[in-house]
Amino acid sequence: MRICIVGLGVIGTTYGYVFQKARHQVEHLLREEKKSKAPASLNISLLDGRYNKKGEEKADQYKVNLAEPSTEYDFIILSVASGKVKDAIATLSQNHITGSLILFCNFWNSREEIDEIVGAYPYIIGFPTAGGSLAGNTLDCVLFDHIMLEGEGKSGISNYKALTALLASADLKTEIPHDMVEWIWLHMAINAGVTSSAAREGKIERPAQLALNLMNDAHALSITVKAIRETIQVVEARGVDLSFYKDELLPYRIPTALAGILMKRMFKTNELTRRIMTLHSDVGDMLYGCKCVYETGELKHLELPIFYSNIEVLGSIWESSPL
Repeated sequence: MRICIVGLGVIGTTYGYVFQKARHQVEHLLREEKKSKAPASLNISLLDGRYNKKGEEKADQYKVNLAEPSTEYDFIILSVASGKVKDAIATLSQNHITGSLILFCNFWNSREEIDEIVGAYPYIIGFPTAGGSLAGNTLDCVLFDHIMLEGEGKSGISNYKALTALLASADLKTEIPHDMVEWIWLHMAINAGVTSSAAREGKIERPAQLALNLMNDAHALSITVKAIRETIQVVEARGVDLSFYKDELLPYRIPTALAGILMKRMFKTNELTRRIMTLHSDVGDMLYGCKCVYETGELKHLELPIFYSNIEVLGSIWESSPL
């Protein structure tokens, strides 16, 4: 199949790499001013969780092929920071690039708002279970064995079976939640609880060290669970029936002291999760999630004392942020 990746970011390139290894044609659409600076190839350092729960360390090369205007693709993977989706769609349209969009983005929007943002492109919402950092010509990344994906009945694409075949060819499984948009809201709320709790212990500009500090401290993790319980209330206040997400919420329902101990043990033994926590360094994305949850909590007049206390540490940072 022919795959277009918008940009040369961590998520898109990680999946571009595994699709290229599965013998699909993968090309990156870059802005004109960035084409001349694009590397011909990238060094890949991958902790691959597709075949082993502990992950397998792999080193490889990834050839960076550039997309040409007026090209039709089977799928277009779009994974950009919120607020940049409209610009990415405009770039696709201006270059006359067509195909079914796979949206790998954090959305705090309703489905109707997403429809408006995406415009005429057929699309499906998913969520990546991958992450990492890109420094120079080296992509240091983590890949789990599945992605979250909308069910066929709720997707807006006509080639859904081709998409599941594409994923299967790269040995990626799919997990389908009750509603993908609601699941992303829930994911963002949980992350806001984690990020805000980690940030109160230090500067958000050092996310890797903050993540390590949090993962190694059972007491701090128990307080984080309390913060997550609060941020989950924000999602419920938006009209989401949480009974559809019992499995996702189970770790945060047990007594907090026990949850902290179990989470510390999980981080110690699960290298995939531990690695992805330390590699995730997009401060803007972290702040965006916290800000969305905070503003909605205020709008709904919710009492979230731990989360709001955490946010006081972040307030001065996002006041100067362009988010």
